[in-house]
Amino acid sequence: MRYETLKPCTLLSPVPAVLVSVCGPQPGDKPNLITVAWAGTVNSEPPMVSVSVRKQRYSHDLIADSGEFVVNLMDERHCEALDFCGVRSGRDVDKFAAMRLEPMEAIGMSHAPAVRGLPGYLSCRVRQILPLGSHDLFLGEVVGVQVRDDLMREDGSLHLEEAGLVSYSHGVYQRTADVLGFFGYSVARPEVRKRRMAAYRRGR
Repeated sequence: MRYETLKPCTLLSPVPAVLVSVCGPQPGDKPNLITVAWAGTVNSEPPMVSVSVRKQRYSHDLIADSGEFVVNLMDERHCEALDFCGVRSGRDVDKFAAMRLEPMEAIGMSHAPAVRGLPGYLSCRVRQILPLGSHDLFLGEVVGVQVRDDLMREDGSLHLEEAGLVSYSHGVYQRTADVLGFFGYSVARPEVRKRRMAAYRRGR
């Protein structure tokens, strides 16, 4: 097996593809959406996530000025909207209107909305801004989370594997639907492994 050498780059793939919704703090400010593929979990207690945004982006200052943002999980049905919001600027177009998306109030946010109909969202308050070079990293503490009720079960378990989530891999959007295993399946008892995998295949 041979490998080709590439220059240092952001090859890490796949990564989550999310819509980040924002709004400035001034009266009359309109909400905006920005597609982010550079987002990730960075801490569990307290729960924290990060998003990296170029300084030139319209949404950059909206996040910095308001001190908050909402990370919306994306599904296959909204993939075109996801792409559109990454190639058009909020300076020029109302992305909510253009993609027929509906803003809704997000838990714990004073300005930034969530997007109705998507699988779920994380409300985030900015705790730190780290200038990195081409991008600034916004470190956000998660202060509220909601998911669509069709992804929940009566026992309180969450089934995001049924959401049809989208990932981003070196310029293309991909499905994340197939379940290959579950956390700890490599050491699970055979009967547990068989039962749980059968449940995933049935789409519990």
